[in-house]
Amino acid sequence: MAYKHGIEVTEKATSMPSPLSTEYAVQVIFGTAPINQAADPKKAVNRPIKATTFEEAKKALGYSDDWEKYTLCQSMYASFQLFQTSPVIFVNVLDPDTHVKSLENYPVKVENHQAVVKEPGILLTGLTIKAQVSGSITGQARTGQAKVASGLKELIAGTDYLAQLDDNGKLVVTLLSKGDAYEVSEIQVTAKQLDPELVTERDLIGYYDVETGKETGFEVLRQVYPMYGLVPGFLMAPGWTENSNVGAALQGKCDDISGAFRSMCLLDLDTEKAKKYTDCEQVKSDAGYDEEHSVVLWPQVLVNGKKCAYSAVYGAMASYNTALNEDVPYLYPSNKELNVDGAVLADGTEVFLDQVQAGDLNGAGIVTAFHDTVWKAYGNNTGCYPANTDPKDRWIGCRRMFDYVANYFVTVYRNRLDSNMNRRTVDDIVNSFNIWGNSLVASGMCAGLYAEYRQEENTTEDILNGHLKLHIFFAPYTPVEYINAEMEFDVSTLENVMEQEG
Repeated sequence: MAYKHGIEVTEKATSMPSPLSTEYAVQVIFGTAPINQAADPKKAVNRPIKATTFEEAKKALGYSDDWEKYTLCQSMYASFQLFQTSPVIFVNVLDPDTHVKSLENYPVKVENHQAVVKEPGILLTGLTIKAQVSGSITGQARTGQAKVASGLKELIAGTDYLAQLDDNGKLVVTLLSKGDAYEVSEIQVTAKQLDPELVTERDLIGYYDVETGKETGFEVLRQVYPMYGLVPGFLMAPGWTENSNVGAALQGKCDDISGAFRSMCLLDLDTEKAKKYTDCEQVKSDAGYDEEHSVVLWPQVLVNGKKCAYSAVYGAMASYNTALNEDVPYLYPSNKELNVDGAVLADGTEVFLDQVQAGDLNGAGIVTAFHDTVWKAYGNNTGCYPANTDPKDRWIGCRRMFDYVANYFVTVYRNRLDSNMNRRTVDDIVNSFNIWGNSLVASGMCAGLYAEYRQEENTTEDILNGHLKLHIFFAPYTPVEYINAEMEFDVSTLENVMEQEG
């Protein structure tokens, strides 16, 4: 070791904050990713992939700044860069066997024995590289062993060249000194290239193949809990739910997930149809976005100069704030910062709403973005409002809390299934649940939560059939959505002051 006398400064790589972990606000996101960059592209299709960091997501799915074509990347950035929340479940529907086009004999200049293919989405499998080689410059000729005839030759991977993707997902071909094309100035590339534009709404909605048992698109949702033991909190398809067929199909997946769970879904209104706030109510109605488990969002948002689906940012924000508050979704996502730079339409037009305009959207069951020194989410109503005014359905916070309690009950008391049907079993379940409910009340997370076993609701026939019914009473808090302070002129005070001055 060198003898040290003096002063020096060293640097280390910037450490990103550890993502907050959640169990009850897990995002399940459907879309497309640049899987040519993935460690195993074929394993990244139509299966739930859990990621806890940006690097993990990038390794499993790839990453691109082209958020319009690769829609999952919007949520990768929002979840791991804007808000640091995890885990996130990604489902890529872009298939390298189906959604591809051919790149035939594409010419690429060679500089310093390297060629960079600027075309995105190149798959390493099935890659063919050719070059115009001359017998006088071949590796064999240089070693004096042999000569190769001049002409267009298919190069051999590992012998003539190495192919890999750089950090931006571009194909880099490095010519090897031992190969026959080391000195060439141009190569020709033939490859398969991902084509996200070939992905259709049918790929997102998906299907179940009765013969093979294969599941695609939204049907893959069923696999999330069996694979990871995670309950979906938000279902999303950023960049796709502007299509009402996709959004309606996603709405239909919010209940009875894996036969037991409930979730919210985030739906973006089409900003090409809803160009101003007064268009939104009709566009929402035409799309059929009217379920109690839906959060309808308008417009898009601006992140680092790029347009981004509002759902990608809203989902990350709501997940983060849930994890930040003991993983209980009792706080409303409204009036929380979005960490974005603006609100825009599809054509890039900026959107600035005042309080009255934003309120009109909220009254139509639409959550918007509101600039109040910083950009914030604004709105507390689910998509079912104003047709449905039941507080457990219309308020986003109440709906999420009802789902949370239901999902908690299923996951915690699943292990009591198949116990003996006796009072000890019943009392154990009721008492433990009520202890948990009291803890939420004591923490200010709800006004009341308790369970009862009622004899009249459990008939002899039910008991003989092995059916137990408990009655849960729950009172989550509604939001303080409107504050009115009435002012009046205090004449008597003014008169008293004037008298004293006189």
